[in-house]
Formats: sequence, C-alpha cells, structure tokens
Amino acid sequence: MTQATGARTRPRVPPVSRLSKPAAERLNKPAAERLNKPAAASRLGQWNSAVTSYYLLTGATAILLVLGLVMVLSSSSVESLANDRSPYAEFAKQAQFALMGLPLLWVASRLPLRFYKAIAWPSLAVAGGLQLLVLTGLGHAVNGNRNWLPIGPVMVQPSEIGKVALALWLGAVLARKQPLLRQWKHALIPVVPGAGLLIGLVLLGHDLGTALVLIVLVAGAMYIAGVPTRIFVVSAVIAGIGVALLARGNDTRMVKIGSWLGASCDPQGVCYQSVHGTFALASGGWWGLGLGASREKWSYLPEAHNDFIFAIIGEELGLVGTLLVLFLFAVLALAMSRVIRRHPDPFVKIATAAIAFWVIGQALVNIAVVIGLAPVTGVPLPLVSAGGSALIMTMIALGIVISFARSEPDAAAALAARPNVLRRSLAVIGRTQPARTQAARR
Repeated sequence: MTQATGARTRPRVPPVSRLSKPAAERLNKPAAERLNKPAAASRLGQWNSAVTSYYLLTGATAILLVLGLVMVLSSSSVESLANDRSPYAEFAKQAQFALMGLPLLWVASRLPLRFYKAIAWPSLAVAGGLQLLVLTGLGHAVNGNRNWLPIGPVMVQPSEIGKVALALWLGAVLARKQPLLRQWKHALIPVVPGAGLLIGLVLLGHDLGTALVLIVLVAGAMYIAGVPTRIFVVSAVIAGIGVALLARGNDTRMVKIGSWLGASCDPQGVCYQSVHGTFALASGGWWGLGLGASREKWSYLPEAHNDFIFAIIGEELGLVGTLLVLFLFAVLALAMSRVIRRHPDPFVKIATAAIAFWVIGQALVNIAVVIGLAPVTGVPLPLVSAGGSALIMTMIALGIVISFARSEPDAAAALAARPNVLRRSLAVIGRTQPARTQAARR
C-alpha cells in the first residue's frame, strides 16, 4: 500500500532473507561486477568468436591477393612494353596463377586434419626428390640461382613446395615427440637431419634467401613445440655460423653484404637497385603519386614487379599504402597466433607456427631489404610479388591454416550454422512475396 495519494509509488522489495538463494546471491553482488562483465563481453562481440581466426585469415589473404594483382599490373606494364610485349603480359600470367591457386586454396581449407597428418612424410620425400632434380641437368638457373625446374610449359620452384612439406613434416614429428623434447637427441633428431637435407639441397642451388626462410620456418616450429632454450640457442648459433660461411664462400654475396655494411656504395653498381628502391619510397610521400604514376618503374628499378614491388607500392600509394600492407600481414600474424593458442592439437600448433614464421618472416625480410635494413637477398613479398610457384604454394599454405581455423573449438558448429541462416532468410523472402503479389492485385 501507499501512504499518500497521487505520490509516485515504489514496489516493495522483499527482504533478502525471504529470497531464494540464487536470487539473494545476485542481489548481493557488487554493482560493478554485475554490470562490467556483460559490457566487456558485448564490446568484444564477434571479434572474440569461434570463427574470428577463419574470417581474419580469409579476409587478409583475399585483400593481399587483389592488391598484389593490381600492383603487378601497375609495376610491370612499362617494362613489358619496352620488351615489345603486351602491357598486360605479367598481369595476365600472375592472374592465371592466382586463378589456379584459388581452387587449391579452397580444397586445402576443406581437407580434414587427418589428411595433413597422413601426407607429412610423403610430401617431404616428394619435395626433396624434386629439389634433387634441380641439381641435375634438368634444373634451370635464374640470376645465378639454380632453383627452377621446367615441368611442361611452366617453370616451378621445388623449394616453394618444400616449404609447405617441411611445415607439415615438422608438425607431425615434433608433435609426436613433444614429451621427449627436453632431451638433446629427441629435440634434434630427426628434425635437424631431415630439415638440413632439404636446406642443403637448396643451398647447392646457391639460393641463400630461400634457405634463410626455411631456417626461420624450422626455428618457429621448434620454438612453439617447446624445445628448451639451451637447445634452441645452440641450434641457432650453429645455423648462423653455417650461413656466414656460405655467404663468405660466394663473392657476389660478400660484395652485397659489404656494400650494405659499408659507409659508401657505388650507386651505379651493386647498390643501384637499393638506391632506386629508396628513391621510390621517398618520392611517394604520405599519399603517393597515384596508382600507375610511378617514375621508377620506367626501367630505373630492376625487379619492380617482383622483389621490389613494395617500393612501387610506397611510390604510388605512399606511406598509407605501405602501412596497409604491414597491417594486413599483422592481421595474418594475429589470426595464425590465435589458431596456435586456441587449437588443442599440437600438430596444428606446430605446423601453423612454421607457416606463420615462413610467411610473416619472408614478408619482413623483403620489406627490410627494400627499406635498406638488410642486404639484397632476392626474397619476394608473399601474395604480392609476381611469381607463380611462390604465389600458389603460399595460397595452399594459408588454405591449410584456414582448415585448421575451421577445426578450432566450436568453429565447425558456428560455420555449419551459416547455411541455416541463409535458408531462413530465403524462406522469409519467399513468404513475403505472395503477400506483396496479392496486395498488388488489389
């Protein structure tokens, strides 16, 4: 009852002693605790859902692929005309490789986890055999690196196949031996002999850049697998000494490294490419000269559509364009680290880490070369630079990680629910159409 007529009344709240135990506990909770937790969850929303990794991977991969096709067209058209070819020649070739890679990416993203575990050992054997063929009379050298194998009308790089095979093989081996990795013999065998054999075959073809990427791939897999720090550091030191000895044994590499470390360098000689890459980045400014307006691509910057495509991006799209590329690779890194954290299978964790260190590490090496933080190594920018084998195998590798993201806890159920939403939407549209037709007849 109320005591005054016309006054606003308040409902009587029963004392806590008369409430049920769950209701009393809710009432006694501090207000901040009752309010803040739901608010935090609502702020995260779908960004912390079971399918976040899946959408980040597919979105960043698609944008980088489209950006790469556009920039290959822009950076190669003038050079193609200078060589009496169509200005769309390099773009058409890259687009063909992208169209070949898309169904392979889709298939790789739908294959089950047991398939990748089953092909881990056979794939490494196939990759090693193909790399061995490169060293025979069938191999083809480009810019001093014997790393190409003609298969029919196309040239393929077996070392790119080896990256995917090595990632899967390391996942299978290290996941199986994970409880024993604190012992030297189990941490190094068979990882070091198996990976060392493939890396050695690549080095016999004088491709130090690809060998460095493979070493980074192996290091990432061993780190995520839980190899003790002492073993990890000793292995890294041995690998570093080996790379230094190999670099010292090649006069061309030593000249490049010496010019990079030296205070002066001949801008018309060994530093010509690096200097013009810097010119391209510097002339782009904040917003760039505009798409297609690069000056350096007019036969000034060698390999403008390949190893130094990041410089053309900076010149035409400015600092904003280069930051966009860095942001997209950061999104890929975030998504793959999320798969590593969330997936319960150690094989997935290790294989994803190997692919992540490969793709992100190679991107960072390429960008470091373009901006002058590393000597020229001939490593392309993943998904962006021109190159068929590299593009297709990178797409397959990311398709494998997308498959892993689809098998995260609760991700499969969330993705399976999407067709049901589509069918319900179509059903609603179908029910509304007859009503609209009757209204129109009236």
